[in-house]
Order: sequence, then structure tokens, then C-alpha cells
Amino acid sequence: MTPGPKNLITDIAGIMVGNAQDQRLKSGVTVLRAAQRFTAAYAVMGGAPGTRETDLLEPDKSLQQIDALVLSGGSAYGLDAASGVVERLRVQQAGFAVAGTQVPIVPAAILFDLNNGGEKEWALSPYPALGRQAFDDLSAEFQMGSVGAGCGATTGRLKGGLGSASFILSNGIRVGAIMAVNAVGNATGEDLRRFWAGPFEANGEFGGLGGPQASPQPHAFRLKSLGPLVEGENTTIGIVATDASLSKAAAKRLAISAHDGVARALIPSHMPQDGDLIFTAATGSAQRQLRPTDMAELCHGASLCVARAIARAIYHAEKAPNDRLPTWQDCNR
Repeated sequence: MTPGPKNLITDIAGIMVGNAQDQRLKSGVTVLRAAQRFTAAYAVMGGAPGTRETDLLEPDKSLQQIDALVLSGGSAYGLDAASGVVERLRVQQAGFAVAGTQVPIVPAAILFDLNNGGEKEWALSPYPALGRQAFDDLSAEFQMGSVGAGCGATTGRLKGGLGSASFILSNGIRVGAIMAVNAVGNATGEDLRRFWAGPFEANGEFGGLGGPQASPQPHAFRLKSLGPLVEGENTTIGIVATDASLSKAAAKRLAISAHDGVARALIPSHMPQDGDLIFTAATGSAQRQLRPTDMAELCHGASLCVARAIARAIYHAEKAPNDRLPTWQDCNR
């Protein structure tokens, strides 16, 4: 496996990502769309998720393809970002054809960033507008760090962010991940320098320092090293995309396997206070049948992309006024 040309989720043909953020609010929205409607699934491993339109992604539900995916800050308020995306898609007459009209299908997941030092006293929710702005920003190129859904994200000891990574598998299939990291746990060891995802790093993409030397077990659950252990206040959410052609059941398996990357990159992870969720998006543009060994490599590659994307999110986070936590860059100049 080798990283794609951009080392972003947009290395999958047709995939575009848009970000919008408000630095005073310390929150934002990330939108993913493909050139055509695509197969999607999701898996939740955290104890406190916040979602919209995820039930219809289950393999036993009738709908086969969707129009876009949304990751947002803002806790439950952020679910309104999907409404802004739906508005844009409706203007384009995109969506599920039913009864002579088009109904855009846009599942969403949110993270909690309401206590990060941003201005939260709004009279009108800013998230529908941020959803529209993120849709208008859709492109094959995008920044990482303190942007989009990762704008105001935090981890146990460092500022969080938005990260992405990709791989081209041995059979030519492509897989990529985009992750908004707002975890109870930590992406680095005690020194705040070396990432737990270090063994999976490609081409020095987050510093080339390797993994922490010490075992994580002695200090992994020290409360002073973690984010607030309050149910629903932390979440790592993301999307894994591939050009493979997958059924909804296979896409579900891919989402489940991708969570291994969360556990590799964040210690601890999948806590009751986290809402950890991963969507999968399968475009089918590669137009080839997957053998069982191909599916296994795809699942493994997805998990490694997730781990790398998490580390890159922290690595690229930028300092902003009123931050509660330092950035990785602040601690490692």
C-alpha cells in the first residue's frame, strides 16, 4: 500500500470535500460529496453519538444510495448543517427520485465543541449557513487542521482538528479517510510529541518521529490527562471512502473495521463519553469485483488511513485566540 498522489480522501476519483468554519464560534462543518450518488454505511463505537438519517443506511433498509455526508461541530445544533446541504442539493435537483420530485439524502454526525472557548450565544443557529458554505467550498483540494468540523475540536491534552490520508492498495483499489478528532483520549504519548499512530505513518506525514517508546498502559487512564469525562462531550467522527463497488452490508463491514484505526491512534478510545462514528462511502468507480482477500486488504487499509488521518489532524492544528489547549506545534517547536 502506498499513499495516493494528494494523500487525501479526494484521491478517490469523484470525491470532493468542502469545509466552512467560524473562528469566533470555534466550530465548523465538513461536507463530502461524490460525482454520483454513492453507497454508504456507518458504525458507531462510542457511547454518546449524535446523528441524522443514519437508520436508512442499515443493510436491511430499502434506500441504496445517498447524496452527501456531513460532519459538524455544535453538538445537536450542528445536525442542522445537513439542512443547509439539502437546500443546495435541492436547487441542483439532486436526490432520491420519488413521487415526481427529488429528495436529497444527507446523513450527518456531530461532535461536541460547545465548551472550547468560542462565542456560543447565538440567537439563530449558525449551522445551516455553515452547511451551505461548506457545500459551496467542495473541491478535490482542502486544508487540514483547524478547519471544518475540526475547527474547535480538542483531545485530552492537545487541540484536535481535521485530518485526512489515503492509500492505493496492491490491487489498485483506492481508500481514504477524513477524521474530525475531538476525543476524550490522546493521540500522543506522555511527551506530547510522538503519535500512537507512529508505526503506521507514511512518508513523514506527521513528523516522522515514530511511536511513543513507553507502553501506554501505566498512564492511559490518568484523569488529569484526559478530556472531561462527561457523557456526550467528546467525539471522533469521520468518513472512509473507496472506489470499490460495495453492497451496503460490505460497506457496513468496512465502517466497523475502520474503527480499528481509532483504537490505534487514540488512547483510550470508544469511551462512554465519546460518540465515535465512521461513515463509509463507496463510489464503485473502480468497476471491479472484490475477492475475499481484496476486501480484507481494503478493511485493513481503511483502518490505517483512519489512524494516520487522526494523527495528521492533531499535527496540523493551529493556534487561535481563547484556545483551552495548546497545539502539537506549540509543544514541539
